[in-house]
Amino acid sequence: MSSNSGIQIPSRLPLLCTHDGVLLPGSTMRVSVDTARNMQLVKSRLLKGTSLKSTIIGVIPNTRDPEHDSDELPSLHSIGTAGLAVQVVGSNWPKPHYTLLITGLCRFRVSQLLRERPFPVAEVEQLDKLEQYTEGDPADGELGELSQRFYQAAVQLVGMLDMSVPVVAKLRRLLDSLPKETLPDVLAAMIRTSNKEKLQVLDAVDLEERFKKALPLLTRQIEGLKLLQKTRKLRPDDDKRVLSIRKGGVFPGRQFSLDEEAEDEDSDDTALLERKVKAAAMPEAALRVCLKELRRLKKMPQSMPEYALTRNYLEMMVELPWSKSTTDCLDIRAARVLLDNDHYAMEKLKRRVLEYLAVRQLKSTLKGPILCFVGPPGVGKTSVGRSIARTLGREFHRIALGGVCDQSDIRGHRRTYVGSMPGRIINGLKTVGVNNPVFLLDEVDKLGKSLQGDPAAALLEVLDPEQNHSFTDHYLNVPFDLSQVLFIATANTTASIPPALLDRMEVLQVPGYTQEEKVEIAHRHLIPHQLEQHGLTPQQLQIPQDTTLEIISKYTREAGVRSLERKIGAVCRAVAVKVAEGQKVTRSEAPTEQHAEQNTESKVEDSGIAAPPEMPIVIDHIALKDILGPPLFEMEVSERLTLPGVAIGLAWTPMGGEIMFVEASRMEGEGQLTLTGQLGDVMKESAHLAISWLRSNAKTYLLNDGSADLLEGTDIHLHFPAGAVTKDGPSAGVTIVTCLASLLSGRLVRSDVAMTGEITLRGLVLPVGGIKDKVLAAHRANLKRIIIPKRNEKDLEEIPANVRADLDFVLAGTLDEVLNAAFDGGFPSAVNHPQVLSKL
Repeated sequence: MSSNSGIQIPSRLPLLCTHDGVLLPGSTMRVSVDTARNMQLVKSRLLKGTSLKSTIIGVIPNTRDPEHDSDELPSLHSIGTAGLAVQVVGSNWPKPHYTLLITGLCRFRVSQLLRERPFPVAEVEQLDKLEQYTEGDPADGELGELSQRFYQAAVQLVGMLDMSVPVVAKLRRLLDSLPKETLPDVLAAMIRTSNKEKLQVLDAVDLEERFKKALPLLTRQIEGLKLLQKTRKLRPDDDKRVLSIRKGGVFPGRQFSLDEEAEDEDSDDTALLERKVKAAAMPEAALRVCLKELRRLKKMPQSMPEYALTRNYLEMMVELPWSKSTTDCLDIRAARVLLDNDHYAMEKLKRRVLEYLAVRQLKSTLKGPILCFVGPPGVGKTSVGRSIARTLGREFHRIALGGVCDQSDIRGHRRTYVGSMPGRIINGLKTVGVNNPVFLLDEVDKLGKSLQGDPAAALLEVLDPEQNHSFTDHYLNVPFDLSQVLFIATANTTASIPPALLDRMEVLQVPGYTQEEKVEIAHRHLIPHQLEQHGLTPQQLQIPQDTTLEIISKYTREAGVRSLERKIGAVCRAVAVKVAEGQKVTRSEAPTEQHAEQNTESKVEDSGIAAPPEMPIVIDHIALKDILGPPLFEMEVSERLTLPGVAIGLAWTPMGGEIMFVEASRMEGEGQLTLTGQLGDVMKESAHLAISWLRSNAKTYLLNDGSADLLEGTDIHLHFPAGAVTKDGPSAGVTIVTCLASLLSGRLVRSDVAMTGEITLRGLVLPVGGIKDKVLAAHRANLKRIIIPKRNEKDLEEIPANVRADLDFVLAGTLDEVLNAAFDGGFPSAVNHPQVLSKL
């Protein structure tokens, strides 16, 4: 084993005692130094030394338990490893210490300890020579056979690893270049072994004994890898890498650790994520992006901030329903029954859903329609969207857009920002888990706009059937197909929806309910729901239809049924108190004889409260007044039309139709027209149009009383009550004309007449919108005659037949027809002269 030539280590070496492990020749190890002796060795020898000789130290394994270590020098192990300190790093956190990177050179035996303070120094004997690493072969015979067996086992071990990993390929080349006598030390430092087993290899000074000690360790590692590979064959999609190889150092290069501990949970998670990516059935473009990000993730240490961002991105991509969908229920009869059970009326909406189902039966690749339900609050726009999802058998997801003023809520944030996330569309798809749900975009007319962008503009791509097959969210940055999603938007008015967005949607008007429809809805849906919510049964509470009609007419005035449901809830709560008090009395114990008289008196006093009510409790108009108080809305139409200069108009609001009073008064003055009631510019112009038309036709209708000018010496004040409410629009023109004609002629307008229509300077009546809502408002107010523009006759078809039967519609084309219909007996006018025809 010895040689007369080659590099010799110093005969005296400073000794470094370590608990961190066992340093073998040919391996590299990091050692943490924090004891007093070892710190002094580093400061005096390594940091102040200037020659190569000063960097060679002796590393002795400290076999004493670290928990019971003391300042006394432990008994030194007889065999150590001379090492070359190639790196020294100091730190003061959490306490002063040094970290050494040491490469093992050769074994030595401690002959004599020369001194203990400030650090131990011993006289040593070199046991194996450095030149053995570069020249000479093991002897023949048993030693040669052992070395060959060990070499073959090492080759077998490396062959079981993934040769595409650069570290494994380098290890395979080193096996051919290193002398065979160095292999036991090199491989024992690489494979999974305990410090006790490494110490046995270190103590094996004889080469044959060293091979015998190291060969069982190598064989055990091979058997462990075989078992691991057999287990992974049951999962063919698992990661090809059997073990994660971490770099260390090997003489004369770096060490390779084949420790199974290197294959940590992160490798398994990454492999699992890769399997999910391949199983997600993504489009080719998305799959290519995911595989690229996955390759970057494998090369990234977990400590990098981008590691978490990339992992979150991949998990989001995996969870999206790229190819998952539900099967539509296309039974039209069952769909009609389900829609009728869920909602009363709404025939137009139901017909549109059934049309979609019919077309889906004929063509399976139909794109999802984009509908927009426009109507006042409380008419059931949101609930009918949920019923549509149940009818089709699809998942339902609601996205509230009211107040959204950031386009990132729709498109998502770019991944370059901290805290980036996808938009609500992609998040909704992740939540439902299918790519053909029903998306309800609630309150699309209440979108805002800010410095962060316009979300209404971002919705243009989402709601365009020609574009949403490749919707690109900023976070995903790959196209996603939204063409199978059924989008339903809801709005109270189309006035605040941008025209470009409105053009992409199929608008379906959802008008308010008539009184008869509200009664049916209350008894079919609202009353049973409120009874269930308050723990009552139909045997305990009954609300007749007459009572429901009284609640609708005297305690609510709305297009929908929300206030009606709240009033019914108030009735249920009052009855619940009576029922609870009655149950408490019946459950109380009988009074004793001693207090019988006193209890009887108290019962008599409290009989009005504590006596059990008779079941069922029927709510009549008296009980209704006790529970809800005096009526909130009285039919005050006839009382307010007792003076000339008052007329009733019809207005449309996002809350539904409303009746609107117009009042005028006349006084001495300078011919001025005063307008009050928070009027918009269009309504002010209508008032000026009306006074101009009356002034130009004053003689025709005998309004000037012989004076040349209608306003000579007279001021007129025109007021629209509810002055706190802003009013605008052209449809009050005929109402203003009728009001002023009543004032100037001194005649009363019929108390059962309401009217709407735009006027021109020539006396024509032009069509207006919102006819159905306005007619329903007049019907709720018990008005009997409705004057509407003649060109709005087509809108009467949308009005329910029972409402049309109760009302008398006057179709007016000119203001003369309006005035004749608004006054009893018509509006008088002077004898018309025969019209002279031009002969030119």
